Amino acid sequence: MSSGKNKKPTRQGANDKGKGGKKPPMPKYRRGPFSLLVILAVILTAILTMRPFQIAEKIRWDEFVDSVEQNNIATVIIKDMEIVGEFNELAGDAAGKSFKVNYSPELHKGWLEELLRKMRANGVEIDTAPPPTWLFTLVQMIFPILIILAIFYFFFARNLRSGAGGMLMSFGRSRHKLQGKDKAKVTFKDVAGIEEAKEEVAEIIEFLKNPKRFQRLGGRIPRGVLLIGPPGCGKTLLAKAIAGQADVPFFSISGSDFVEMFVGVGASRVRDLFKQAKDNSPCIIFLDEVDAIGRKRGAGYVGGGHDEREQTLNAILVEMDGFDTNDQVIVVAATNRSDILDHALTRPGRFDRQVVVPLPDLRGRLDILKVHAAKVKLGPNADLERLARGTPMFSGADLAAIINEAALAATMANKDCIETADLEEARDKVRWGRAKKSRVIDQKEREITAYHEAGHTLVQSLLKDADPLHKVSIIPRGPMGGATFALPEKDRTMFTKKYCMALLQVCFSGRIAEEMFCDDISSGAQSDIQQATRIARQMILTWGMSEQLGLISYEPDFGPGAKDQMYLMPGEKEYSEKTAEAIDGEVKQITGEAYKKAKELIEANKDNLEQIAKALLKYETLDAADVKLILEGGELDKPTVGDLLAAEQAKTEEGKKPTAENAESTEEK
Repeated sequence: MSSGKNKKPTRQGANDKGKGGKKPPMPKYRRGPFSLLVILAVILTAILTMRPFQIAEKIRWDEFVDSVEQNNIATVIIKDMEIVGEFNELAGDAAGKSFKVNYSPELHKGWLEELLRKMRANGVEIDTAPPPTWLFTLVQMIFPILIILAIFYFFFARNLRSGAGGMLMSFGRSRHKLQGKDKAKVTFKDVAGIEEAKEEVAEIIEFLKNPKRFQRLGGRIPRGVLLIGPPGCGKTLLAKAIAGQADVPFFSISGSDFVEMFVGVGASRVRDLFKQAKDNSPCIIFLDEVDAIGRKRGAGYVGGGHDEREQTLNAILVEMDGFDTNDQVIVVAATNRSDILDHALTRPGRFDRQVVVPLPDLRGRLDILKVHAAKVKLGPNADLERLARGTPMFSGADLAAIINEAALAATMANKDCIETADLEEARDKVRWGRAKKSRVIDQKEREITAYHEAGHTLVQSLLKDADPLHKVSIIPRGPMGGATFALPEKDRTMFTKKYCMALLQVCFSGRIAEEMFCDDISSGAQSDIQQATRIARQMILTWGMSEQLGLISYEPDFGPGAKDQMYLMPGEKEYSEKTAEAIDGEVKQITGEAYKKAKELIEANKDNLEQIAKALLKYETLDAADVKLILEGGELDKPTVGDLLAAEQAKTEEGKKPTAENAESTEEK
């Protein structure tokens, strides 16, 4: 039995009051002048309508006289030119209904006096309407005037004072965000991996700090700087760092914020933005995703001459060309679609400096990882350099996501710090998705996956021209049933033919292993075939690695100095059908050669491939050291996944068992 000594009485309804039994604070409402005017109007309207509102039936004078003669009237009220009354029970169906009748004081004066005497004799209640007071008359005159003045103030005069260029509220005002000097600053210490871009924008910072130094020799600072690079490479962060390093205000706005449903609003917002920037100079204007409004003009791009985006672009061109040499306003724009920008926007005098912000190299990735790792708690065995090597073509945003995902995984596992295993799992999760460890897989499908990945692993390990092996796994992750990971020793800026042929052999080795050991083929080689075809076509069409077709580029040229491709129809090619047949034949010849070499290599090492497949079925994941040991003829001696799960289950059950002290206390109770 359990004891109730330590139990504290709980108050009913404590949970309804929030944490600690305290009532949540009531929301505070502020009333502006417009709400006060609305309240005043409601009160005045209620005063004017306090009298009971009844629908009175209008009758003729002779009908009124007949009703008086027949004693059908209960009450009357005599007004200047109108009599209002109510019928009594003797009126039959009209009993209780109101009536009104018009009369002329000069024409009906004698008749009215006679009728009043008869009504008094019949006991009719007679009253006269009081004359209208001066307050009532004043309210009737002032109330419409107040409404008109309120509408004029809030919808016209207020917008005219704001200088927004719009008459209805603030459609024409710029929706930029202003980061002042007193806010949290981003400096070059927070930006890593793009050292060349930082050096290129350093003179802009010097101009904002010391403009007279450039004016001494008559030099002119660039009016605009265009940051070009893939998504997530740090273009926005670099623009903020320029403003923070120069200690100037930072106006930021997205390109899509200029375009609204109202025609002319985008151009109005551009003018308002540049006006405020000149008033706060020296400063920086940052246009994010400038391709939303900076697309090429013409019939093949955005439409006719009255397009809203085109008007906005024209306004930007005019404002940037209107800068004086002494205007300390720098326009920084960012885009990942520089190929579609209008040439008038990128000409000298406007965005006359283009800074490329590329994907970070090995050293840049390491620096970025260090910046983000400084905000978390890393373990002593966390190898950031190994992680940087294993993340080629990752952007800065991807690397930040890896550190964050590793921190979350270590927290969920109740670890004191982030380990290398957390970092690698986070990298795989960011690139390929979460591992599906709970997915039930058919044994036959599991064997096909194991031999498929064993084929990739064997060829990857034996080819000298391929990237070194990192690890292999048959645990499903994302759309893949398994994966073989490479660990490049360096960043590749060019691709040799030997390296490309090695990649093709690695791609085909999975399908070859299925054919040899499973007596069947599966759809698991879909992505491998797509990748191999893409590499082969790139070798032939772009890189000139075909002896038959020669050193000719067959892909459309969108580079500098190339002709405009807007006149090409979708699917149209710049080469003949005969050349297209030759390209298809050359792609088939290159892929066939790679397939033949990979098959010969696997046939010469069938025993090693089978050992790798069996180890994958047993352990599910192998690293490069495990594969090397198998290829050298050794045997693996490490716990399997089942052993680890059993140990974890036993540890959990051991924690649930009662200790000796708990057993004694239970017996006492």
